[in-house]
Amino acid sequence: MAKASRKRGARGSRQPRQQAPPPSASPNWPVLALAVIGLGLAGYLTGTAWMGEKAAFCEAGADCDIVLNSRWSVLLGLPTSLWGFFVYAILAGGAFMKRRSKRWKLLAAVSLFGVAYSVYLTVISMYRLEAACPYCLTSLALLAAIFAVTLFQIPQVSRRVAWQPWIGSSVLAAGVAVVALHLVFYTGGPGIAAGKEDPWIRGLAVHLEEIDAKMYGAFWCPACDSQKELFGASAHRIPYVECSPGGRSAPVASKCLAAGVRSYPTWVIKGQRHTGVLSPASLADRAGYGGVKAPERQGG
Repeated sequence: MAKASRKRGARGSRQPRQQAPPPSASPNWPVLALAVIGLGLAGYLTGTAWMGEKAAFCEAGADCDIVLNSRWSVLLGLPTSLWGFFVYAILAGGAFMKRRSKRWKLLAAVSLFGVAYSVYLTVISMYRLEAACPYCLTSLALLAAIFAVTLFQIPQVSRRVAWQPWIGSSVLAAGVAVVALHLVFYTGGPGIAAGKEDPWIRGLAVHLEEIDAKMYGAFWCPACDSQKELFGASAHRIPYVECSPGGRSAPVASKCLAAGVRSYPTWVIKGQRHTGVLSPASLADRAGYGGVKAPERQGG
């Protein structure tokens, strides 16, 4: 009887199984505050992009102007800043989730992807465009802060989430997503438009080549991308000369120096120099191209 009593007492003294943490009654305030700031930043940049205006402190030719008007400023036909707005909106909404484990998973995965993609864009701007955008760096800092907050909150969810493999799989998924988006940029950027060529535009590009006209430009020049976009699927036919093959800080190509090129794009047609973006109709007039029918196009 004494042994049985002691056994029952021992069983009765066992600690109860730990319960899941109770649902959170309040939002994740640090994440929500940072996400709201990000929404304001991304919304502002999206608005300026749609209205064709320059962001504050981004004069023409400034580093941020180059970055915000580069091929990396548009993804799948929408401003990259709009995609950032969606990311911040998901993070802001996720801050209100009551289940701590599910909330943590969502915030960790989305903020990790945001950091990875922002780092990718920062590397591109610094090493490809040789320009730094304060707005983009601010967004990177916000996303990094949100991710840091989620890591700091691991003790709150560690009993319900195997967070180490979760972070590992999220890092892998974010890396794959960034690589996929990188391929999108390099197969669908300005001047590489898909679809059928406009016969008149195609004929104009061929005519410019035949009369030895030249378009001098630089890969980091937003106006040069705009000029190529006016040729649509025929952009690859433009008689183009790259003046900055080594980047913005490298010496200008000798052909461009010899032609006296000082700004991009610069057209040289029949010995005459024309700077800035020119519409196909304006180019046709200067090049003496008739063709079948001049389509209505915008440009100078």
